[in-house]
Amino acid sequence: MATDVEIARSVRPQPIAEIAGRLGLADGAWLPFGGDVAKVDPALAHAGGARASRLVLVSAITPTAAGEGKTTTSIGLADGLAKLGESVCLALREHFTGDFHAVTSAHNLLAAMLDNHLYWGNRLGIDPRRVLWRRVLDMNDRALRNVIVGLGGHRQGVPRESGFDITAASEVMAMLCLAEDEEDLRARIDRLLVGFSYDGEPVTASSLGAAGSMLALLQDALWPNLVQTLEGVPALVHGGPFANIAHGCNSVVATRAALGLADWAVTEAGFGFDLGAEKFFDIKCRSAGLDTAAVVLVATVRALKLHGGAKKSELATPDVGAVTRGLPNLEKHVENIGHFGQTPVVALNRFGNDADEEIAVVRERCAELGVPFAVSDHHARGGEGAVELARAVVEHADGRGSDRPFQPLYSLDARVEDKILSVARAMYGAAGIVLTAQARRDLRDVERHGYAGLPVCIAKTPASLSDEPKLRGRPEGFEVTVCGIQINAGAGFLVVLTGDILRMPGLPRKPLAEAIDLREGRIVGLE
Repeated sequence: MATDVEIARSVRPQPIAEIAGRLGLADGAWLPFGGDVAKVDPALAHAGGARASRLVLVSAITPTAAGEGKTTTSIGLADGLAKLGESVCLALREHFTGDFHAVTSAHNLLAAMLDNHLYWGNRLGIDPRRVLWRRVLDMNDRALRNVIVGLGGHRQGVPRESGFDITAASEVMAMLCLAEDEEDLRARIDRLLVGFSYDGEPVTASSLGAAGSMLALLQDALWPNLVQTLEGVPALVHGGPFANIAHGCNSVVATRAALGLADWAVTEAGFGFDLGAEKFFDIKCRSAGLDTAAVVLVATVRALKLHGGAKKSELATPDVGAVTRGLPNLEKHVENIGHFGQTPVVALNRFGNDADEEIAVVRERCAELGVPFAVSDHHARGGEGAVELARAVVEHADGRGSDRPFQPLYSLDARVEDKILSVARAMYGAAGIVLTAQARRDLRDVERHGYAGLPVCIAKTPASLSDEPKLRGRPEGFEVTVCGIQINAGAGFLVVLTGDILRMPGLPRKPLAEAIDLREGRIVGLE
């Protein structure tokens, strides 16, 4: 049987000019980036006018090692909508055309300018012990989580403790994805909090004069990337913040452009609904004035089995009991979506080993919950396999009529602890939250310097509804431990660190890199 990679190589992509033409993009509104990719003018983000476009969010139950397939389901849904004759454009996260490198460079330029300022006399009186701006790297490397910079004598810099985060966790990445346009991005860069002075006053990127040069590095990265699915459906791919350590959504610019260029825009939010989708609504939709016509909740039989206590080695064996025991996780996410005034369409992402009786259990439970259900076989059959899901989404969106806009989980005027508690109780099912001594110190800085009105972006393990990765299913009666609170003034939210979450991942015991090779001019080992 051919692999996914071999199938992808067998498909000849349509010229990117044809894809741009299908979206109605005029000459000059896009620039080719090779034969298969184009950069799209971000001014198109506001070109939709009065077009009655509908936004579909794709999220999922709590992910497991088995995988749920949000992105593949998003692509399959878009292909399925196109099969129905609908005008559709995807808006997804990923990185290519050098966008991640631009984010890394802009972020690290600010770090270099800060250390340079310390070296040349420190006119702003920045306290080296209270520098907040770390460096970033697009590589999992646990050895760089905590470092000392400036060693080597007085000519090499001012020694201080620092560290690295992964680029996906960079505040520059978050700002790029939340900015409305170039001027909004400039204003956000100016607001970046890089540290505190000896007097305890905030020091921003504006004080260092960094905005112009950072913006110059990000000029091309602000333009969304236009590509296509295997079936030729247009896709705007832009940005890559992770939902466990950032807000997990593609850019506002790409989402607005997709809405302006097609009747349906399909987007996804990282990991389970409790992480990326909560932030999609409470952060992205709140700040950008967006709302959804439909929410798709992706589930798989094998993931439900794992949540029901089955072992990974047993997933190929039909087990209705394990699926049934795993359903509370699905039920919790349906409940979570209801907190925003939405009813989801549950999409069962079908795999070859799924038994009909296992699927029937999920279908019956969705009927009891009163939520639409569809089986999607896009992985094996492409857009044709997602037509059932596409029809369900169209019917659900048509049936909503004049439903009220989504309601955020909390008011921005609420106390920071209450915002965190609201998310922890509503999304995770927690009994309460516990703030460590460090978190309380951070909270005092947040309140003292006027940042308490920002929304919260909770960094949490994606493997569980709780902050404990090993708790599968629907845990109850637990408390969420808040270890720290970081001020992301440019992005416009507070990063709340919970449990043992880290913003620089490490490689596993056996890294995938060991299997990757270059043979006869072809990269192998990525399958």
